[in-house]
Amino acid sequence: MAEPDSHRPRAFVIGHPIGHSRSPLIHGYWLRQAGIEGSYEAIDVAPDDLPAFISALRDGSSGFCGGNVTIPHKEAVLDLVDDVDETARRIGAANTLWCEDGRVKAGNTDSYGFTANLDVQAPGWDRGKSAVILGAGGASRAVIHALLARGLETIQVVNRTEARARILAEVFGPRVTAHRSEQLSNCIQGADLFVNTTSLGMGGSEIPDIDFTVMADNALVTDIVYIPLETPMLALARQHGLRTVDGLGMLLHQAVPGFARWFGLTPEVSPELRQMIVADMESHS
Repeated sequence: MAEPDSHRPRAFVIGHPIGHSRSPLIHGYWLRQAGIEGSYEAIDVAPDDLPAFISALRDGSSGFCGGNVTIPHKEAVLDLVDDVDETARRIGAANTLWCEDGRVKAGNTDSYGFTANLDVQAPGWDRGKSAVILGAGGASRAVIHALLARGLETIQVVNRTEARARILAEVFGPRVTAHRSEQLSNCIQGADLFVNTTSLGMGGSEIPDIDFTVMADNALVTDIVYIPLETPMLALARQHGLRTVDGLGMLLHQAVPGFARWFGLTPEVSPELRQMIVADMESHS
C-alpha cells in the first residue's frame, strides 16, 4: 500500500457502527477553515477487525497519521497500542490515537473537553468545591478525572447500582464517594455542580424529580448528553432557576487536541462551528 503523504495528512474516526459520528463534520470544517489539504474519514471497524486496523496504523500501510476512537473500541484499544498516556490510563479508555516514532500512542481528551466547555459557558465554575455525578459508566470516569484535576474537594457519584459507583471511588481515591440513587436528594444539598452522565430523560424516559433548589447559591447543572441540546434534566434545573450548560461543547472541545496533533494547528471552537453542528442535529431530528 502507498506510504502516507506528509503533505496531505489523513485522520479517522473508528467505531461500530460509525454513521452517527459528527466528528467528520467538525474536523472537515476546521480543515477547510485552515486551508489544509488533509482528510478526516469515518470508518466502520468491527471488533474482530480492530487489531488489524491498529497494526496497519503502526506500520504506516493504512496511510493514516492518527484518529479518534469511539464506541465500542475505547477500552479495547488500550491493549493494542504501544503507549497509553496517564489521562487515558486513569480513565480506562482512549478516544485519540497518533503515530510517533513507529509507535501507536493513545490518549483521552474527553476530560479536557468537559472542562473546556464549562470554562467557556460558565467561567469560574471551578471555584466550587463539591460536585455530584449521576451515573457510574465510562463517561463518568472522564468527568471525575476532570474535576479532580481542577481541584474539587468532594465528588459524590450516585448510581442505581452502588457497587459500580464504589468501583470508581476505589479507583480515584478518597475525594470520590459512592452513593445509591435513593440518596440523591441528600447528596445534592449544598453541592456546587451537578453532572448527568446517564441517558435518563432520553427517548421520553422519565427523570427523577430532583429538587435542584437545595444546591449551593450560583450552582451549575450540566449534562454530557447533547441531543436534544436542552435535555429534560437541564430543563428541570432551569425551571428551578439554576444555571445550565449543555453537552455539545464537550463534543466540540474534545476534538481540539487531536486536530492539533494530526494537522499541526490548534483550531477554534467558534459559534459558527457550533451552529453548523446544531443545524445538522436539527436536520436529523
